[in-house]
Amino acid sequence: MRLGYFAMPLHPPGADPAATMDADLAQLATLDRLGYEEAWIGEHLTAEWENIPCPDLFIARALGVTRQMKLATGVSCLPNHDPLMLALRIAQLDQMARGRFYWGVGSGGFPGDFEVARVDPKTGEHRAITRSMLDLILELWNDPKPGLYESPRWRFRIPEPQDDIGLRLHLRPFQRPHPPIGVAGVTSSSETLGLAGERGYIPMSINFVPARILKTHWEAVDAGAKRAGRTADRATWRIARDIYVAETDEQARREALAGPLARDYRDYFLHLLPKIRGLDMLKVDPAMAERDVTLDYLLDNIWIVGSPDTVAAKLQKLSDDVGGFGVLLAMAHEWQPREAWERSMTLLETQVIPRL
Repeated sequence: MRLGYFAMPLHPPGADPAATMDADLAQLATLDRLGYEEAWIGEHLTAEWENIPCPDLFIARALGVTRQMKLATGVSCLPNHDPLMLALRIAQLDQMARGRFYWGVGSGGFPGDFEVARVDPKTGEHRAITRSMLDLILELWNDPKPGLYESPRWRFRIPEPQDDIGLRLHLRPFQRPHPPIGVAGVTSSSETLGLAGERGYIPMSINFVPARILKTHWEAVDAGAKRAGRTADRATWRIARDIYVAETDEQARREALAGPLARDYRDYFLHLLPKIRGLDMLKVDPAMAERDVTLDYLLDNIWIVGSPDTVAAKLQKLSDDVGGFGVLLAMAHEWQPREAWERSMTLLETQVIPRL
C-alpha cells in the first residue's frame, strides 16, 4: 500500500485565502519530505469551505515547494470549463511539471458549481458533457484538425497552420500521449469509475463512503475494463480516508473529536450531503436512522483514527473488505496544532504502513 494526500481543501468560510493556500502548500512540502508519493488538489468555484477554484495555478506554485511527489488536479470538473482553454492550461502545466503530474477529471458535484455551469444534475447531463469534453481535449492534444468546433456548450475555431510564421495550435503535454488520467467516484456503481475501467484510467474513491459502497466502485471499474477487453489492476485504485494517528487510541480519539476533522464534518459535510446525495452514503447499514450518523459513529465507522496498531488494523480490514487497493489518500484538513498533524502523518508513514 502506497501513500498519497487529497486536499479538497477544507477551510471555514471567512478564512483568508492567501493564508490558507500558503498553509496548504506547507503541508505538501512536509509530505514530500516524508516520502508521500502524490497529492490531489480539488476544484470548486462556489464552495467557500473548499476554496481553490483553480487547482492548476495552485499546482504550478506547489511544484516549487516539492521535489518528488506527483501533483494532480482532484479533479478538473469538466462542465466548468471551455475545452480549448483547459487543454492548453493542462498541457502547459504538464510541461512545467515534467512528468510530476496526473490529470484528474470529473463531472462535478457541488450545487453552486452546477448552477454556474448551467447544468441540471438530475438529468445526468454533466456526465455526458464530461465524456464529450474529455474526448475533445484528447483530440486537441493528439491531432487537432483546423476548423470550427462547436456544441451547445462551446464554440471555437482552430486556424490553418502557417509555417512561415509558426502559427498553429502547438502545445502538447510533456507526457505523451497525455498525462495519466484519474477519475473520482462517489455513488454506488459509479458510471465515472466504469469509464476508468474502460480506458485504463486511475480510479479514485471518495473519503465518505463505507466498504459496502467501495465494493461497488471496484465492481464498476472491473465491469468497464471487461467491456473494453482490459484487465483492471487494483494497484491503481486510490481510496481516500480521513486519518488521524496518535501514540494511543485515547489520545487520537480525543484530538480527532476536538479538532478540525470533527469540525469539518459537523459544520460542513453533515449540512452539505443532505442537499446533494443524502446521508445514506455515510451509512454502513442503509437502514440505520439518520440521527445515528453522529461524530462518534463517523469516528468508529468511517474515519481511521487511533494508535499505529489500531490504524494499521483498520486499514487492513478496509483492504480485506474491498478486496485490496493500491494507494491510500489521506484527507487534508486545516490541522491545528500543526505539530500534531505532522506527528500523525509521520506515524502513518513510518509505523502504520510498515505494519501492513
